Amino acid sequence: MPHNFWMINCNKQNFDITRGIGFAQQGLKAEYRRKVQRVEPGDRIIYYVSGERVFTATATVTKGYEEVRSTPWIKEGKTSWPYRIHIKPDVVLDQQQYIDAGLIAYRLEYLRKWPPEDWHMAFQGNLHLLSKGDFFLLETEMLKLRDGREAALRRVDEELAAEAERTNAQRERRRRNAERDPARPAHPRNGATAETTDRSVEEPPAAGETATATPAPTEQPPPGRGRSGARGRRNQGRGRNRPPAPNTAKFDNG
Repeated sequence: MPHNFWMINCNKQNFDITRGIGFAQQGLKAEYRRKVQRVEPGDRIIYYVSGERVFTATATVTKGYEEVRSTPWIKEGKTSWPYRIHIKPDVVLDQQQYIDAGLIAYRLEYLRKWPPEDWHMAFQGNLHLLSKGDFFLLETEMLKLRDGREAALRRVDEELAAEAERTNAQRERRRRNAERDPARPAHPRNGATAETTDRSVEEPPAAGETATATPAPTEQPPPGRGRSGARGRRNQGRGRNRPPAPNTAKFDNG
């Protein structure tokens, strides 16, 4: 079952190189390492040729990425193609059948956040993640051009039904695994053991007994200590060592 649906953006020369080797391999650029690491066998790919702004083919990943020293694809700007994945072709259109992206871009969920006149700006970069709906919408249009409308719709329905069946089977396996391995009880926090946790729970009184609350003993500070005691000692010490105040003259207001 496909995990992800990708769109590869390249110029016509690099697409022709991929087509020339029978869609057996595809290079990926160095600046998208994190995305490249997510490409797995079974993922689907659609090609967008940037210069002509057309969709041209779809393929399926057969082997994840690997880093190589050299590839047949030429640089686009200053970026090289140090990563490579193995693929197999699915739908490959003839040049006169290429789909004009400008005629179908408004139907893509991927472009809803972009102004209609700037839709092509969203396709900048070599690798993009598409939704399943966008991918099958584009592939359906390709199949219509290659096989005719009826055959295209029939094939897409079969693929969607097969994918739904695989998804349901995967959910059923997860449910069975969850039933076989029930969740473990949560461990007490802060290093507390189950024994100490049980002791901290108050047991209900037995029949005929009256529950009496035993107040916790209040720890009293030793005599002479504490804030008030310390203040008292300080005040006493100050009073003992302080010299007597001299007699001061009184002034009359008269």
